[in-house]
Amino acid sequence: MRKTGWALLLFGVMALGACRETATKNSGDENATLIVGSYNIWCNADEKEPFPWSQRRERIKELIRFHEYDLLGMQEVRPEQVDFFRTMEEYDLLGTGREGPGQGEHMTILYRKDRFQLLDSATFWLSETPDTVSLGWDAAYNRICTWAKFLDRKSGHEFYFFNTHLDHMGPIAQREGARLLVRKIDEITGQDSLPIFCTGDFNSRPESEPIAVMTQRLHSAKSVSQTPPYNAQITYRGLTVEALDTMDVGEIDYLFVNDRVEVLKFGVLSDSDGQCYPSDHLPLWARVRLH
Repeated sequence: MRKTGWALLLFGVMALGACRETATKNSGDENATLIVGSYNIWCNADEKEPFPWSQRRERIKELIRFHEYDLLGMQEVRPEQVDFFRTMEEYDLLGTGREGPGQGEHMTILYRKDRFQLLDSATFWLSETPDTVSLGWDAAYNRICTWAKFLDRKSGHEFYFFNTHLDHMGPIAQREGARLLVRKIDEITGQDSLPIFCTGDFNSRPESEPIAVMTQRLHSAKSVSQTPPYNAQITYRGLTVEALDTMDVGEIDYLFVNDRVEVLKFGVLSDSDGQCYPSDHLPLWARVRLH
């Protein structure tokens, strides 16, 4: 009986240790889990529009908070919209205008300031002269990419986040913009074997050449999600819910990752009030784990 008692006690101690080890491992996994996404918020600030920014902005703020984004790459963010997002006290944001500092649309990266430490950041232009304000190839507008290197204070992981918007008119600018983006990702990340995110409105369908260029270097989060992608066939729908009946744009917004990012879930959110969406694009949402 005495030997049996000691054996049971020893078994109990070993089991407790195993449970603690499992709990520690799970806690570490949880600390490395993030919610990230991409969202073209629509730059139009004309109060004469049927659904102006003054009405849309609170809906977008509520959407970001409700879906608990940790990091969000936003496109078409004008200076007055940047100022609005600065009122969200739990977040910080970075980026510059495509016409120069504080001018024109920003490719804004919104991030939780209590969780992430900004280590480095910059913006380059999608053109033959990426280090200066410039128009590239046959593009209709200046196009840019803003990037940042972060430290995740919870998990201790460092990672890179790129956010961009390819031109909507010039096929050469779309192709060459994607090629430049891939080259700059390699140049900026260098020999760092770190997780990489790239978000953006690519104005290109999945079967197009710009997306083929991107997927030679990175993976579409949709394609590597461990659970079936949710509602992920269309990302541009126009402002009104019924507009889909007359539109055929489809999937043009993307979240790309490298092998150091494990995509647990991926979806496209279609929050609306039954009549209108907060933007003409739908936001991408993903739960990921860093390695």
